Amino acid sequence: MQPSHPSHLAPHVLPDHPGTVDIIKVSARSRSTAVAGAIAGVVREHNRAEVQAIGAGAVNQAIKAVAIARGYLSDDGIDVITIPYFTEVMIEDQERTALRLVVEPR
Repeated sequence: MQPSHPSHLAPHVLPDHPGTVDIIKVSARSRSTAVAGAIAGVVREHNRAEVQAIGAGAVNQAIKAVAIARGYLSDDGIDVITIPYFTEVMIEDQERTALRLVVEPR
């Protein structure tokens, strides 16, 4: 179970490792437009974003958010690609498989 946030609407943006781009953590209850705005903002600022989702509902929201963010960024002349990969994460002392989506300019 991912840590909760007050509104369940905005994504978590938490540091994964010091000095690296933050991971945007998405839940099944995240609003795809809010996640898309976070992705677009991180790509504009750091030239790269990483999105993490665990579970089918969260993956669905994350994929929709990437598609929406692509539209936001294309308005600024930024064409992005997405590179998916699996990673293992520890949540409440249990190892879980998460899907990560790297979003970066083409």
